[in-house]
Amino acid sequence: MSHNILGLTPDAQSTALAQALVALETEFELRTVFPSAVLEEAARAIGNFEFPPTDRRDIEFVTIDPAESTDLDQAVHLSRAADGYLVHYAIADVPGFVSLGGQLDGETRLRGQTVYLPHRRISLHPESISEDAGSLLPDQDRSAYLWSFTLDGRGVVTNTALERAIVRSRAKLSYVGVQQQLDAGTASEMLGLLREIGLKRIELERERGGASLRIPAQEVECIDGTYVLRAEAPLPVEDWNAQISLLTGMEAARLMIGAKVGILRTMPAPLPKDLEVFRLQAATLGAPWSTDQPYGEFLRSLDLNDAGQLALMHHAASLFRGATYTVLDGEVPADLEQAAIGAPYAHTTAPLRRLVDRFSLLVCSYATRGQEVPAAVREVLPLLPKLMGSSNQLVNKVERAAIDTVEAASLAHRVGERFTAVTLTGTVPAAGAAAPGSTQPNGTNGSNGSNGSNGANGHKQRGTLQLVSPAVTAPFEGSAPAGQQVEVELVTADLVTRTVLFRIVGP
Repeated sequence: MSHNILGLTPDAQSTALAQALVALETEFELRTVFPSAVLEEAARAIGNFEFPPTDRRDIEFVTIDPAESTDLDQAVHLSRAADGYLVHYAIADVPGFVSLGGQLDGETRLRGQTVYLPHRRISLHPESISEDAGSLLPDQDRSAYLWSFTLDGRGVVTNTALERAIVRSRAKLSYVGVQQQLDAGTASEMLGLLREIGLKRIELERERGGASLRIPAQEVECIDGTYVLRAEAPLPVEDWNAQISLLTGMEAARLMIGAKVGILRTMPAPLPKDLEVFRLQAATLGAPWSTDQPYGEFLRSLDLNDAGQLALMHHAASLFRGATYTVLDGEVPADLEQAAIGAPYAHTTAPLRRLVDRFSLLVCSYATRGQEVPAAVREVLPLLPKLMGSSNQLVNKVERAAIDTVEAASLAHRVGERFTAVTLTGTVPAAGAAAPGSTQPNGTNGSNGSNGSNGANGHKQRGTLQLVSPAVTAPFEGSAPAGQQVEVELVTADLVTRTVLFRIVGP
């Protein structure tokens, strides 16, 4: 299910689509403009910025991100050390630009995080910081929170250090480019270590009982004036690189727990009844999950090119719920685990793009030095769960609306056409009960289409499908179990209401 691309050429793009995307900013009341007082404060912070005395520009850092990214939060350097490894991970020094209680601090609390839309990025911080002075751009001296981890031969952390230091990235690399180098055997020794360490950390994740979802996420990009909708499973290098970030978040959580001050990202373990339902779904969709196989290992074994197993990966997302932020201040709750990771964890590696990470860095910095966390920092921690929760809800709605908008506009001229699709969630047959693994969701797009079969209660049945090509995920009407390849007809594609609806016409 990779490389499914739907593009609208500039000639085919309508003014209505462009206006609809811009209208999302008003509809969701996004903060698109920074107040002048905030911009002035940011300019002063950049002009008066004092670099830390520690100089680590000798470390040959690189950044690895999507090719188009300019808000670069992390830079990495890996090397061998004795019988293990040395990991240097530099995180943008956002706290150095934001004064607690200032205008910029207040604005970031209102925003929560960066919002990525097809036509623009609405940043958490002014671009003078997020894409310039604070970003770990190549060949620029930058201040960073520098994590240094010593790992043994299995990839287990044996020592952790954190300091503010001057760093200098040598290159801005992309996931696609690094993956190509690794596949071709032309990658540098350090990039080879990224794969080596990443694989060992994945094995440790398996042993912890952690799990990683590899759902091909829909994303809309604007490339040279053309909107492109993609649904691609993450590249292996993205997983390996993510393991370095996860490692950092786990060590940050350990420091906070030790200091009894901080904010962790927590999530409860799936309920036994939910795991049993998932096990039944796995059997129904042709990928039985044995009782002696760890959950994370099972998910990694799924082949996303198989219709049933792709649907099962989407079902797995229902087990990853209930994530929240838990504040520590003098007391340490008994269960602080992030169940999907299999360990306590803290968001701390993306301060340019996420509010909570700035405070995690501050707390960890004080904890590493054995100093008391200032009251000005502690007072903000209890506010962050609500601020981040509201921000996450808003961003999810905006991103879904943007995808729905592009899908509807792109397919509007194709109503009545037939497509090949995979059912991600099934519908209940009109004359019987649901088979294991079947659901009746509302779908990702709302619609009151006029076709499709009725259930026993007279309501239209809805499931969710993904087209094989183009990369559209949308609701369908008709009876079909999850994980089936089917033929569907496009019934509705309405830009105004952002709805797309298909109808099952054959297996």
